[in-house]
Amino acid sequence: MSLHGVIDPREPSLDYLLLDVFTDTPFQGNPLAVFPDAGALGTSAMQRIARELNLSETVFIAATAMPGVFNLRIFTPHQELAFAGHPTIGAAWLLREIGWHDDQLPLKLQVPAGEVPIRFDGAHAWLSTPSPLSIEPSPLSRASAAHLLGLSVEAVIDDPVVGSACGSPFHLIALTSIETLTHVRARPSQLPAALRDEHGANVYMYVQEGDHSVRARKLRITDQVTEDPATGSAAAPLAGHLAQQSPESGMLEYTIHQGIEMRRPSRIGVLVDKPDRSVTAIHVGGMAVVIGEGRLRL
Repeated sequence: MSLHGVIDPREPSLDYLLLDVFTDTPFQGNPLAVFPDAGALGTSAMQRIARELNLSETVFIAATAMPGVFNLRIFTPHQELAFAGHPTIGAAWLLREIGWHDDQLPLKLQVPAGEVPIRFDGAHAWLSTPSPLSIEPSPLSRASAAHLLGLSVEAVIDDPVVGSACGSPFHLIALTSIETLTHVRARPSQLPAALRDEHGANVYMYVQEGDHSVRARKLRITDQVTEDPATGSAAAPLAGHLAQQSPESGMLEYTIHQGIEMRRPSRIGVLVDKPDRSVTAIHVGGMAVVIGEGRLRL
């Protein structure tokens, strides 16, 4: 059977591209589908398309009347998100790659969480988080976090905290070693009732490999466990939290390696503005690579 002419050009259709984000290597990083010209689609159509493609996120871009400003809508297979890191970085990187944005004008992406300014540094796209850093005590104690992750209490360095810089909260849990991180076996039966009532917990476990290098894993724990290969919206509060604890000030740079256990290694850059004792802004950056393109029959 020839693939030529399978989709009748007279039928309504929409082109999309497949990217891997927070990497420059195909089949690594976090997969993403991007529809660059989706201004004619309604919300229900976007949700159906995201469910059909069944990736962690699908992005729909629409141009505005303002130069350098684009509307961005992000959908999981089940719901729309107000903001997410890897879809925003992927969309920004793609807009420049296909020539819809140059480096002459500022690029701004409008998402439900607010306006996200973008800048480029070589092959990297950088976003500024739409929300200020928030660090709160976690309902997970050191002991309950260890039980939830199938670890000994000694493997968890301190009581977890809940961090947010992009609107989504993450339980930040420091572990003792890479070996410990690799051997995490989350047990949904140990999820505290308070977190179960919140429809599960987003857990971001990490090990500091140096002052500014971190290895991390992100789990979503409900009645089952799902893992994400690269999570910009978790990397931002983690870096902010580490910067708050650091005696250093100025512009602090962190590199977060994630997805290694999934065989989808990712590299997330985070810049934290800390002019004195307080974090004033957080910027998340990364690369992307196009691995395919397609046409969806509507």
